[in-house]
Amino acid sequence: LRGEAVSHGDDVRAGELFLRDQITGSSPQPNETDLDPVVRPGTSPTAKDAGRYDHGSRRGSSGFQKFPSIHQVRLLLGKYKSTSAPWYTGISLFVKSSEHASRRDRTAAEFVGDGLDALLVSNPINVRYLSGFTGDNSLLLLSPDRSVLITDGRYRVQAAEETDCPVKIGRGPLLEAAATLFRRGSKLRLGFEAADLTVEKHNSFSALLPPGVTLLPARDLILEQRMVKSASEIEKIRRSAALTCKALSQALRCIRPGVKELEVAAEIDHRMRRLGAEAPAFETIVAFGERSAMPHARPGRKSLTAGEIVLIDMGATLDGYASDMTRTLVAGRAGPKVRRLYKAVLEAQLTALAEVREGVTAAQVDRAARRPLRKAGLDGAFVHATGHGLGLEIHEPPRLGRKVATSLKAGMAITIEPGVYLQGFGGVRIEDTVVVTRNGCEILTPTSKELLEY
Repeated sequence: LRGEAVSHGDDVRAGELFLRDQITGSSPQPNETDLDPVVRPGTSPTAKDAGRYDHGSRRGSSGFQKFPSIHQVRLLLGKYKSTSAPWYTGISLFVKSSEHASRRDRTAAEFVGDGLDALLVSNPINVRYLSGFTGDNSLLLLSPDRSVLITDGRYRVQAAEETDCPVKIGRGPLLEAAATLFRRGSKLRLGFEAADLTVEKHNSFSALLPPGVTLLPARDLILEQRMVKSASEIEKIRRSAALTCKALSQALRCIRPGVKELEVAAEIDHRMRRLGAEAPAFETIVAFGERSAMPHARPGRKSLTAGEIVLIDMGATLDGYASDMTRTLVAGRAGPKVRRLYKAVLEAQLTALAEVREGVTAAQVDRAARRPLRKAGLDGAFVHATGHGLGLEIHEPPRLGRKVATSLKAGMAITIEPGVYLQGFGGVRIEDTVVVTRNGCEILTPTSKELLEY
């Protein structure tokens, strides 16, 4: 790719912008007037002398000097054409080190180990994870020493502000723009995200690529990387969880007989927004009475009656990262059956929390949660997994289920949320967001788990 923001004019033949046959090593010079100005990371796309960047170039058979990694070099180099990447590059700037760049390096090492030469990232969450770009229309093309973010003109300024990747502004479908980046005569194995790219898009994209580019499904290597959070990610989740706890403490003031589920949910969402959340991490669950027996009940117009169970499942998104917490309380005084259910679920949750540590499997944690419920005769009323991972999405691996053999690792952010649900009566669930440590876990949602009676 030439520069950080390259758009091809309609009157320019795509072949004029790429290196000719790699065997000959010859290359055409792009016409500067046919290309849009370059968008530098952190600068305005309208900057008058915007130069042309890319990062991570290495010396190949072309004879250019081999430079250190992008984490060490911050020099603006002169113009040259790289033959080390399968797409055209005009000039190179090694941008400042970033967590996103480190993630791209780790991802590239993984897919090279799988026998791929490059990877097309189409899942917008994964694009954000690797580049920092938060727009809703993007692709990321990644090779061991190149990364190119592809988006449309609506996000020209945003992309320049958010990412340290070179940016190509496409006109029309982004897959078409991505296909134009490959040289004629390229021979490479291009991985794609099979869980995201539809069959229709795969077929149309494949037809646009040069004959030597082979599309192959890649494993979920980015999602695997996302399971273990960095210190900065954990801090974001910690702040999100603290906000969630504070919002609940404020919203509980509206719990009283006669209030509707929808009203409580709206109050919770309002409090989270006022405290700085970008959005709820998911649709807030508020369920009264018998409706609390539905694990994922949607708030309705039911009014609260004295003595009924109130189940609240909520979470905030802050700086892109989600938190998740469930608390169960009672409007008025709790009856003996509710107390028995609550005691069993609390014991199940505490037992599961005590099991969490590095090296333990997800299935072991799930089994630990079920033991107290089995003893209480309630194991049949526990109808879902014990928990799940979370981060940029509210549901991420690992899933803490009966047959999940994934071993927990320090830095994983997960939920522990056993519950029992009795149709015609109600349900109880207690949930915390925690971070796995070497010898246990850190609970990020310290809101009291005593049975609250309002």
